[in-house]
Order: sequence, then structure tokens, then C-alpha cells
Amino acid sequence: MADFGAGDIDAFRSDARAWLAANYPAELRDPEAKTDPEAVWGGRAFAGGTDPQAVWTQRMGAKGWTTPTWPKEYGGAGLSPAEARVLDQELAAGRYRPGVLAFGIWMLGPVLLEYGTEEQKKTFLPPIVRGEIRWCQGYSEPGAGSDLASLATRCEDKGDHWLINGQKVWTSYADKADWCFCLVRTDTSKKHEGISFVLIDMRTAGVETRPIQLISGESPFCETFFTDVKIPKDHLVGQVNGGWEIAKRLLQYERQNISGGFGGGGGAGGSAADLPVVAKSYNGADDTGRLADSDLRQRITRNEMDFRSLRMTIARTAAEARASNGPSAATSIIKFAAAEFAKERSELMVESMGHQGLGWEGDAFTPGELTATHGWLRSKGNSIEGGTTEVNINVVAKRVLGLPDPK
Repeated sequence: MADFGAGDIDAFRSDARAWLAANYPAELRDPEAKTDPEAVWGGRAFAGGTDPQAVWTQRMGAKGWTTPTWPKEYGGAGLSPAEARVLDQELAAGRYRPGVLAFGIWMLGPVLLEYGTEEQKKTFLPPIVRGEIRWCQGYSEPGAGSDLASLATRCEDKGDHWLINGQKVWTSYADKADWCFCLVRTDTSKKHEGISFVLIDMRTAGVETRPIQLISGESPFCETFFTDVKIPKDHLVGQVNGGWEIAKRLLQYERQNISGGFGGGGGAGGSAADLPVVAKSYNGADDTGRLADSDLRQRITRNEMDFRSLRMTIARTAAEARASNGPSAATSIIKFAAAEFAKERSELMVESMGHQGLGWEGDAFTPGELTATHGWLRSKGNSIEGGTTEVNINVVAKRVLGLPDPK
């Protein structure tokens, strides 16, 4: 593909549209296409695979379009913000599936670009772009959840390597991950200033994962144990005892992307766009074609308005983040709102279905009804992951509003 200047966006759009149409696997054009749901997350298990989603990941990754604004020298496409917006628009207009969904893209990659050494960038970023490495996040611990800075996992300097011992919990997809970006304690005499940020190969001896079953019946989270785990010295990112700054930056990116997922109207509870249709199918319509239950109609309308406002706010803050070279504390406001709106949407979906929205299993319920029930239960985690609602409110109070600590 040719390189387009800032004044040739229309030509870029035309060229991008043609490339997407020519390279999207035919099997994925069917909305009911059967493909491995894990393929979209990438990783070693799918690198070079023939699953249609894996093929799409490979094509998008080779193009650099999984990370369109990342520099070309690290595998990205090096697109301008304007070109990246056009690409997003064309992907949405064509209803193309994501090239890859990855914590490496959403969280680790941006902080490596900011804090990593040149060698770390060249080693880890290109495989992230191509979807060849699947990452997990080693932050929370049994004794350090909301107070993350109290983490106790030790990382000792052994001269030619680091030695790690400790435990993490709620590690998303740790049992399927290839690598882990992890917070560890390198100085026990200080709290925030004694934390470092390291990268751990999950195949290393001494790493063990145990899935945790949730109320929804799924097990996306794990307990992760490190017992005398040795990692190379150059797998420390930034400065020794400088990990807390990186951790805070990464959490901003995480909250921004969690919010973006909710803002798109998807999530565990189903699409926001589907809610009015579902509600009408179960509750009927009045003479004007509107949902017959006026109270339910009002609450669904309010939720739709909230989501539209959220999407516009996310778009605005994303543009501001690109202009200022990173997300701001406003991501905590958005993450709080997104979690609340998503939980409300899931509750409205189940309520709209009546008793059919309370099924767990069996032929008495349709797949959509079962999905709504499980999604409603899963939505309870929206106010926990990426920083609890209570912590987010504190961040907003202190960092955004500048309120003093309570006496």
C-alpha cells in the first residue's frame, strides 16, 4: 500500500476499504461462522494457525493495523491519528471482526513505548502487533487488592538474574497466557517506592496457575503462584523501584480500554442496541409500535442515552489523549460510569425477559436467554476489574477534583 500524506485521507480511505474487502476471510463474513473463540486473543497457540480468525489476525498483524499508530520500527503501521480514525471507521462500516484482542496492545504495549528500552521494544512489541504473544497482568494479590501498593511478591537481585516468590490473584487468562507483566517488591523498607515492573515468561519453572470459577460458571481469572522463579535482569522495565509510576500509567490505559468496550454497547450483557428489540419481543408493543411497558421503556431509553453520551465522551477523551500523549485521570470517571451503565443494561435485559431471563441451563431456555442470565451475573465484576468503583471514586476525588483527604 502506498503512503498517504495528511491531505490525502480520501485516497487512504479508498485504499483501506479495498484492502479490507480483499483480505477478510470469507468464512468470517457469515455472522454465525464457527471459529475458535480463543483465536481472537492470539498467542503461541494460534500463531501461524489456519483458523479463519487466526488467519485474519496474521493478515492484520502483518499490515500493522492491529496497532495502527504504533511506529513502523516496532511492527505498527505508523498511521497518523486521522488515518487511524479512517481505518476504525472502515472496520466498523464493514462489520469486520477485530484483528486481535490483547492485553499486550491495550496495556503493556503503550507503557513499553513510554518506559521500555530499545531492546525491549524491538523484542516484545512486534510479536504483540502480530498476535503471536498473549499476555496476562500480575497485579492484585490476596492481601493487596484495592490497596495494590501493599503487594508482597518478592523480587530479589541475585546478581545475574532476578528471583521471584509470591502469589497473584484474579489474573485474567493466566492459564492461557504466554507472558505476564507483573508488579513485584524489590524493596521491603518502602511502600510505593519499593515496587518494580517485570516481564515473566509463563513457561518458566516455578510458575503455576489455577483457574477460579465465577458465579457465572466461567473461569477467566486465575490464582498465579511464583516459586523461586528466575528471570533475566533485562526483563525489568524502567528503573528498579520505579514500577509504581509505570503501574499507574498502565491502569489508566486499562481503564480507558475497559470503558471503550462498554462504550461500544457490547459486553457480557449483550448489545445495547439489542435491548429495545428484546424488550419489545417479550413485553409487546402499544398502538404506536413502542414498548408497551411505559416504565420499562423509560428506563431503557435513559440507559441508551447514557451509553450514547458515554461513547461521545470516550471519543473526546481519546482524541485528547492522543494530543497530550497519553490518557488522563478522566479515565477513572469514564470507567466508573461505564461499569454502572453496563450493570444496569444487563439488569434491564434480564428484567425484560421476565422469568425466562433467569435460566441457568436446560431446553426451557433459548441460547439468548441463557446468555443474558450469565451476562447479568458476569456484569457484577464490571465494578471490580481495572480498579474497584470505590477506588475509582477516590481517584476522581483526589486527582481530578483535588479534594483534601478526610480528617
